[in-house]
Amino acid sequence: MSSTQILAWKWLQSGDEVFPALLAALEAAGATIRLETYFFANDALGRRFREALVRARQRGVAVSVLVDAVGSVGLPGDFWSPLLTAGAAVRIFNPLALNRFAIRDHRKLLVCDERLAFVGGFNLATEYEGDGVTRGWLDLGLRLEGPLASTLAEAFDEMFAQADFRHKRSARWRRGARRHKVISSGEQLLLGGPGLGRNPIRRALHTDLASARAVQAMAAYFLPPWSLRRDFARVARRGGKVQFVLAGKSDVALAQLAGRSLYQRLLKSGAEIVEYAPQVLHAKLVIVDHAVYVGSANLDSRSLGINYELMLRLTHPQLVAEARAIFCAAQARGRRIDFEQWKRARSFWQRLRERWAYFVLARVDPHVAQRQWRALPD
Repeated sequence: MSSTQILAWKWLQSGDEVFPALLAALEAAGATIRLETYFFANDALGRRFREALVRARQRGVAVSVLVDAVGSVGLPGDFWSPLLTAGAAVRIFNPLALNRFAIRDHRKLLVCDERLAFVGGFNLATEYEGDGVTRGWLDLGLRLEGPLASTLAEAFDEMFAQADFRHKRSARWRRGARRHKVISSGEQLLLGGPGLGRNPIRRALHTDLASARAVQAMAAYFLPPWSLRRDFARVARRGGKVQFVLAGKSDVALAQLAGRSLYQRLLKSGAEIVEYAPQVLHAKLVIVDHAVYVGSANLDSRSLGINYELMLRLTHPQLVAEARAIFCAAQARGRRIDFEQWKRARSFWQRLRERWAYFVLARVDPHVAQRQWRALPD
């Protein structure tokens, strides 16, 4: 096993950085393109990506696209016709059905020629266009070159093959080590999904947090399960530093309310919370000591127990240092939450709304998803 599978990397910190890089990769691809996303919009940006995929197919590139049925529900029925006519393969993950609608593919991944890959939180929609400060949602991606891309291509192929998701066998390939792949001494691929034992993303976080001295996390939707909240509190109480950058502006008001219901106890334990103020926050990033987690998963019940998610855990010192600088830049643009002021500012009705949101997202949503998973035929 080689010590590293990454030959080069680049952090992409806004739509103004990520979308040109993705489109350039599509135009340069010579053999294969694998594209997986939750939300593919029927807007100017989405159509640009579709046209780039059509051009790739016309020059002989094998093109495969996987989008989620709920995330991309707004696409018209004929949206993919130009790409299908060109000979591409397009699949919709878990087509809409009332008895299994709760389980979604939330992963974001592009692999070109099995040597270049992109992971992160970006969906393909115009609201992400901008610098994340003066315009456009703030999100984060990572461009990777090297053999790691072939491992990510394999992860795509396995999900693509099971896109209809009509039976529990749709997830059997995720059992055991296939969900947690140690690629090299500094790289792990963590594949989250429902109903298959302990989530590998959550398990890796627990392991790292057990001895952590410094934690920095940026999350669009923040509703970690109790065991992770306990881990964060323990790090702070033993003298470690725990810092969060969370959404001051959110596209999902219910998720923001639910996350805020946890602030008081975390602040009391010694954690620091900053709400990102300039734009909607959609980034997903966790740094625990000398390891960084990047990919599609939020620190919430859905990402850590329901959705199919893809995260990389990386320990390359320079890569981690760059991630920490990105976190600090976002933190500097936020509004720090003061414990005493926060406690005094919460009216009874505000606290009630937050607890109700917590109940819906932390209790009802996982319960519904679990029932739907159990009801799937073998």
